Amino acid sequence: MSRAVVYKTFGTPEVLELCEVPEPHVGPGEVRVRVTAVGLNPMDWILASRPEMAAQFGVSLPSGFATDFAGVVDEVGEGSSGFAVGDRVYGGALSRAAADFAVVDPSKDSILHTPAEISDEVACTLSVAGTTASAALTAADVKADDTVLIGGAAGGVGVLTVQLARLAGARVIGTASEGTFDFLRQFGAEPVTYGPGLEDRVRAMAPDGVSAATDLFGTETAEAALALGVPAGRISTIAAGPNPPGGVRATGGFDAGPDDLKRVTDAIVAGEITVPIAASFSVEQIREAVELQAGRHVHGKIVVTL
Repeated sequence: MSRAVVYKTFGTPEVLELCEVPEPHVGPGEVRVRVTAVGLNPMDWILASRPEMAAQFGVSLPSGFATDFAGVVDEVGEGSSGFAVGDRVYGGALSRAAADFAVVDPSKDSILHTPAEISDEVACTLSVAGTTASAALTAADVKADDTVLIGGAAGGVGVLTVQLARLAGARVIGTASEGTFDFLRQFGAEPVTYGPGLEDRVRAMAPDGVSAATDLFGTETAEAALALGVPAGRISTIAAGPNPPGGVRATGGFDAGPDDLKRVTDAIVAGEITVPIAASFSVEQIREAVELQAGRHVHGKIVVTL
């Protein structure tokens, strides 16, 4: 037997249980990862609490939990190539990462070799956040001469988006609460308070205008960008549903290019960007970890270790 985080009904973090389950083994073309660390994302608790969203992603009950993982390959199926027992790896396995073992199909799931310079705790945070950040900036066509407005800049996706935009040479204005301003300045962002009056505050900070925007939280930043005259085609959203306001572009990690995750990882290895770990929990504390994540006030990423 092995352990896995499972939920049998949809609901609050209280529905999550650390259960004994049959130990999974590989089939042809698959690899098994002995998971050491899991990175949490808002989508994890959204899938566990909203049956309509779970259905969109093909998740049914009972279900495993979480997507982003890091660990070590300990079984390789017949016909699988590119990975060997003992390889350190990281990636994404939808709704089955929070477990002692994750069986991954490299032809369908995200799995890469972990660079020696990166810990499992950092590697496990990258699959969803890294690809989403990259896709959000690509959808908004962010370039070196841009002034870009980023909504939800202090979150797990936000801090990577800020750093990738700065790495591209753009000026970044990031929405956040005042308590996170010093945190955001560490990454090169110019913070601005979210909430009513955002448009006016941004106009005062950027009298020459904003040229691109991405909203990583809802629609407030996208709506402010439209009001500031940013073309809809240069505004992206990741959490506004399939039909965001004003014809702006809905996107997510599913739109990322095949090399985007490696590009983000290479930038971390090169010291060009960093991943702030806001908190780390043991898998036995999964409910507490998810409650913190679901509060949406985390500065950086939450990691669960096994």
